[in-house]
Amino acid sequence: MQRLALAISLIVLGAASAFAADLAPRYTKAPPVVAPVYNWTGFYIGANVGGAWSDLDPTTSTVFSPTGYFAASSIPAIAVVGDQHINRSNFTGGLTAGYNWQVSTLVAGVEADFNYFGVKGSATGTGIYPCCAPTAFTITSTASADWLVTLRGRIGLLATPNLLLYATGGAAISELKANYRFTDTFATALETGSISSTRLGWTVGAGGEYAFGNGWSAKAEYLYVDLGSASVNSTNLTAFTPPIAFPTNVFTHTIELRSNIARVGLNYKFSGPVVAKY
Repeated sequence: MQRLALAISLIVLGAASAFAADLAPRYTKAPPVVAPVYNWTGFYIGANVGGAWSDLDPTTSTVFSPTGYFAASSIPAIAVVGDQHINRSNFTGGLTAGYNWQVSTLVAGVEADFNYFGVKGSATGTGIYPCCAPTAFTITSTASADWLVTLRGRIGLLATPNLLLYATGGAAISELKANYRFTDTFATALETGSISSTRLGWTVGAGGEYAFGNGWSAKAEYLYVDLGSASVNSTNLTAFTPPIAFPTNVFTHTIELRSNIARVGLNYKFSGPVVAKY
């Protein structure tokens, strides 16, 4: 009888222990943390500032004419002095707008900007007439481009969800202006010319853009711009006193512009700054 009572007691104690274990608190694993990931798709606007290192290359040349003012040997001498170079560095800054499309780690888009360019400079050269030393001639050129517009495509890869490395290229537009003046000490010769031409050129470059939250991103980029050349012909050469016209000595003036631009910018994107990623 004692053995039966002991067995019943052990059974009751085991059941009680199991019931108590069922009543113990249970812990569940916390849900995973949602990590925000920047979404590059959308329209954005921004501003940029930087520097431009530009080459303005004006030229002046003329032709020989039997009824003209110049000796045949003067023509190549004028072309040599008229081949001038203007190198300038200056501030640039302006506004940007664009749209991006993101597919996985690939981001493609279009971008336009309007910038203050402010490229301006002058050059002066003097030469001796081979036929008539020591009399000399002088050629002075001034050139400028006040603004620059680019219309570009962009394509790049995400090095991280927030860092875009991209290449860019497209059209560049600006107005080239130039003025030219030819004078000499032989017979007070004088010729002038001017150019004002809106040029459609091209640009290529590369950069990086980092998104740091709430639609904001910062970028740094390099652009090479080539606006080609513009030219004008002049037939207004005069010499002697009173002035005698020599229209058969046709002058040709040209201007070219190439620029290296380095700049930084700040953009704000309007649509969906983040997506959830677990």
